[in-house]
Amino acid sequence: MSARIATVSRDTNETQITVSVNLDGEGRLRSDTGVPFLDHMLDQVARHGMVDLDIDAKGDLHIDDHHTVEDLGITLGQAFHQAIGDKRGIYRYGHAYVPLDEALSRVVIDFSGRPGLYMNVDFTRDTIGSMDTQLFWEFFQGFVNHARVTLHIDNVKGFNAHHQAETIFKAFGRALRMAVAEDPRMAGQMPSTKGSL
Repeated sequence: MSARIATVSRDTNETQITVSVNLDGEGRLRSDTGVPFLDHMLDQVARHGMVDLDIDAKGDLHIDDHHTVEDLGITLGQAFHQAIGDKRGIYRYGHAYVPLDEALSRVVIDFSGRPGLYMNVDFTRDTIGSMDTQLFWEFFQGFVNHARVTLHIDNVKGFNAHHQAETIFKAFGRALRMAVAEDPRMAGQMPSTKGSL
């Protein structure tokens, strides 16, 4: 399989973001989004997804974190879409259950070409650090629309909001890792009876 890397930039009146991704990386992250808890969550994606992420993000944080978080999800989704290519030979589907103490989350992803986010999470707090928990939905919606994936996220249990979020992002990384991995039995074939995704 050829190198699966991509760099995408998004420049608007609200944000200036550049994301580089290596799907066959070593789990390294370089990120300074100006939203510390988001950087912590992106570190989980890189480490548990075994992808390398290099992120430069500047946004209108003097207003709030919304535009930065949403636009980062968009740009990350575009980078994954480019890096994955035509999807020949990948597993396509990925899933993971991840616990952290009392919290447990399940994430299931399909690189289907059909965007869809189904997120069932009742955060027990409105903010984690300085980050509004509503913004996690915005991040994943941006990713889903531009990576063109179907994504199901369920927080099965948990009363600590930090643990809820961390299990979600760790499971997301693990599910990504499984879905984009090369399937030796697929031998370069398209993982769909349609012939394209």
